[in-house]
Amino acid sequence: MHKAVMKIGYARVSTDEQNLDLQIEALTEAGCGRIVTDKAQSGATVAETRTGFSEAMDLLGEGDTLVVWKLDRVGRSIADLIHLLKLFGDRGIEFRSLTDGIDTTTAGGRLVFHIMGALAEFERDLIRERTTAGLKAAKKRGKRLGRPPALTPTQIAHAKRAIQTKRETVSGMAEILGVNRSTIQRALAATA
Repeated sequence: MHKAVMKIGYARVSTDEQNLDLQIEALTEAGCGRIVTDKAQSGATVAETRTGFSEAMDLLGEGDTLVVWKLDRVGRSIADLIHLLKLFGDRGIEFRSLTDGIDTTTAGGRLVFHIMGALAEFERDLIRERTTAGLKAAKKRGKRLGRPPALTPTQIAHAKRAIQTKRETVSGMAEILGVNRSTIQRALAATA
């Protein structure tokens, strides 16, 4: 005997002042047998950490469909949505967004989502390429990349003399200069 396929609706608003009625009405009209909600939950928080979303995921099984009023109710970015769609796909869960016309139970809906995924990956690659090019250009101009050194060459020379002449210990110099003992040790090793 096989289980009946369920449509679970998920509605979310960011603040307590906002109203869920519009979303709940649309989800009910779409035939959702159960609707779970999150109130005062920012879209910036990861969907899986929201109580209502977690409840929906617990209810959903293979062949079931998660229905939302709009894509931004589940995720803020394309990357979030692609991650969730992969999660749904791995569990055999379908996804439908009422106002965006995305429905992974149809070939067209799956196509739209794959195109969105490809565009998100393309965007990530462009950002990575621009970052790499920017770092190379900065290095070429002689810019020092990364965190600024904790100690100046003068401070390192002073610490080295004080430690070599046994006027101060490594720990003592670290305290005087306001750095960790390991910072002094690395600086001394680099000058050896």
